Amino acid sequence: MRDLKVALVQAATVWRDAAANRTLYADLVRPLAGRADLIVLPETFLSGFSNEAIAQAEHMGGEGMAWLAVLAREVGAVVTGSLVMRDGDRVYNRLIWMRPDGSHAHYDKRHLFRMAGEHERYAGGGERLIVEIEDWRICPQVCYDLRFPVWARNRMGADGRLDYDLLLFVANWPKPRRHAWRTLLRARAIENLSYCVGVNRVGTDGNNLTYAGDSAVLDFMGEPLIELGEQANVVVATLSGEKQQAWREKFPTWMDADTFELG
Repeated sequence: MRDLKVALVQAATVWRDAAANRTLYADLVRPLAGRADLIVLPETFLSGFSNEAIAQAEHMGGEGMAWLAVLAREVGAVVTGSLVMRDGDRVYNRLIWMRPDGSHAHYDKRHLFRMAGEHERYAGGGERLIVEIEDWRICPQVCYDLRFPVWARNRMGADGRLDYDLLLFVANWPKPRRHAWRTLLRARAIENLSYCVGVNRVGTDGNNLTYAGDSAVLDFMGEPLIELGEQANVVVATLSGEKQQAWREKFPTWMDADTFELG
């Protein structure tokens, strides 16, 4: 496996203003052309985390998707983050995995944040997503999913490989719970013998919630390669598949893992 270059884009999403956010994130992403294989934006990066954003929900054939496809093509990298997305008669917190060739995959947030009433307004997903960039297998999830380790469990497959090599979370995780965010990212990396990336927003939203950022890249032992603070920032991390595989062979805890199936 060659090294994988992952860019973290930590910014202050503009409250419920898709046009302003397209400008904001395009300006941050375009300088990454040729520098990254994967560019990660926060959760609900075109609206902020708002139940009221349902009224302006994106559509799979709409402006947000078209803009994201153009951006991925311009920078020659996969661009990912979640959008408030209407699909039929339901609205999802949907992570979009947009490839440079315009093809895409998506993951619908499974665990909906009931303390903010997300479960009353949005539909939850039921399928985990594994996507690939060359030899790297990547499992992207959204915010509150981080608290549920079974959904993120890395299992050995019939092909002799673990489900994924990188576990990825996009988030709008408020500052008062930053200790949980930082702790759980480390736990998910350690228990799954996998790189773990978390990208959060900064600033204050329209509900007066403050976000501390704390976007990070953790290696397969839970050691930080990058830790961002509370300011807007864009960084690129290089992940070594060779080092990760060597650790998995030296410390194969997966061999003693409990077997189960995800429903």
